Amino acid sequence: MKKIISCSKAIATILDGSYLAIGGNVLHRAPMALIREIARQKKRNLKLVKTAGAHDIDVLVRAKCVASVDAGFISYETEYGLATYYRKAVESGEIKANEHACYTVISALNAAKIGVPFMPCRGIMISDLVEANDYFEKIMDPFSDEEITVIKAIKPDVAIIHVNACDEDGNAIIEGPNFEDVLMSRASKRIILSTEKIISKAQVRLNPEKIVIPSFLVESVVVSPRGCAPGSLPGKYEVEDTVIRNFLEKKDDMMFEEYLEAYRIQDQGKGGVFAW
Repeated sequence: MKKIISCSKAIATILDGSYLAIGGNVLHRAPMALIREIARQKKRNLKLVKTAGAHDIDVLVRAKCVASVDAGFISYETEYGLATYYRKAVESGEIKANEHACYTVISALNAAKIGVPFMPCRGIMISDLVEANDYFEKIMDPFSDEEITVIKAIKPDVAIIHVNACDEDGNAIIEGPNFEDVLMSRASKRIILSTEKIISKAQVRLNPEKIVIPSFLVESVVVSPRGCAPGSLPGKYEVEDTVIRNFLEKKDDMMFEEYLEAYRIQDQGKGGVFAW
């Protein structure tokens, strides 16, 4: 059965209050078409997990979709400064920031991947994060009688991931860095992919070693050329500087609705020229 559906139908399956894993890293290969559709559908009380986020998290926070964020780093890259909307929401108490190191997010996802309730992490023993994050505890190692920090498993309800290509069944190829996307695909209960293009099953059979997310893990596929914009897809297109700057500077609600509307046609995979 073909898994290709529209962006709006795919996002409609995400329930309010879901634990949502977001692929990509900072401004690179984030599934922005899916992110914007979540904002348009006004999903609420989402619990986000990502090692390093930026515009994706800021958009969802600005849209009032977020209850909490588990992440090691949330900020734009040096050129753009801090994630303004995320920072203000944390400072005001609007959302809860469960602060991690990036590798503790990875450890929490790894625990979910292998079906255990927590993962030991020796390197965080002397960090203040242990006291700041409810997901961290110190226990006695039964084999050495030494204290060790453990990280509670994070098992997302849904992972949203953008890939370079996949076939109609959802066998997915990522070119360049995988970041934590493959791990998220193994830790999450279900996966929604957006893809730059659909390739034939014959192409997949000729290059099976390129498949990093197999079809049996994938629930649905959204065809979304330039689906990472205004972020980059490494090796394909770059960050849209003007859009990022406008997003950070144009702070009223009408401007945000214009941003979402300006991308609507492109996010539905129907082409069109973006202008904002």
